[in-house]
Amino acid sequence: MGLLGKFLGNKPAKAPTDDVLLLHAIFCMAAADGSIEDSEDENIRAYANTLPEFRDMDASEFDKCVESSVKIAHKYNRDMKSSLAVLAEIKSEAVRKKAFVLAVDIAMSSGDVDESEEEMLEAMQRILHIDDALASKITEVIALKYLK
Repeated sequence: MGLLGKFLGNKPAKAPTDDVLLLHAIFCMAAADGSIEDSEDENIRAYANTLPEFRDMDASEFDKCVESSVKIAHKYNRDMKSSLAVLAEIKSEAVRKKAFVLAVDIAMSSGDVDESEEEMLEAMQRILHIDDALASKITEVIALKYLK
């Protein structure tokens, strides 16, 4: 812990808002394979713009949310799976559920769900307090979207 951390603690001065945490959940799922490619980043931005939390944000406001999410990841040494712990701070039950829905959607959008994505989803389910019945229902419905 650095000198300022001893006096100020490890917590940021201001807790991240639910919209930042929702965006962080999206980035975590996209980075489950170890990185977020430029094309994935563009897709995330386009995807996020369809959500009510981000729809009315201008580019600079959205970029601030992205910066806040990146700061969270840096706090956990860019270990996205470890940084999932911060998702426990989401205050809204609806946002917690939405974060899981979006994570499942992102995992399935790439085609096959690999082991790292499966582990990320299991960790998210636990941290977001999504019960097995709801998780199964969400997965079943999202899978319909990707049927060929």
